[in-house]
Amino acid sequence: MKRFIALLLAFSVGSAAMAHGSATGGALAGATHPLLGFDHLLMLIAVGTAAASISSQLLLWALGGAVVGAAVGFTGFQLGSAELLATLAISVLAGISLLSWRFPNNFSANKISGILVAAAVSIHAMLHGLEAPKDNTSLIWWSAALLSSAVIAGGTYLLLKKSAIAYRKTAAITLLVLGGALSFVL
Repeated sequence: MKRFIALLLAFSVGSAAMAHGSATGGALAGATHPLLGFDHLLMLIAVGTAAASISSQLLLWALGGAVVGAAVGFTGFQLGSAELLATLAISVLAGISLLSWRFPNNFSANKISGILVAAAVSIHAMLHGLEAPKDNTSLIWWSAALLSSAVIAGGTYLLLKKSAIAYRKTAAITLLVLGGALSFVL
């Protein structure tokens, strides 16, 4: 497990600087875009982990946050230190996953976890909105990006929901560490 975490950390350091830039149009570019930046992939896995740990409703909160953040970013609005906030958001989602086991009554039916997930995803989606193509391929790009994002977050949810709690905790701890490590790289 230590080797796996070390490899993920090394990969994340190498790809963090290239996480957000500009995207080209088309379905293939949209479908692969959430996979190209390691922080993109970690955020989607963090959403699935939080949903498996707390409630599947968090997937809907994430979708809402993604739509709002993408729309805000698509207009050109930029938030200062958004890259840093996006990496820290990974750790926030991992943190609420871990806290949900310590304080189960506070997270299972609490809207705070939903708001945190929506806020974390919206910051990340804002960066996608800034880099998304703004031409006649935009709708195709967004549709493909949404589909691949849903597959990753939903697949993580399904995989971890059927797994032992120890795997969810390991995933959350790994995401907590990697999200924090990425924030130091930026």
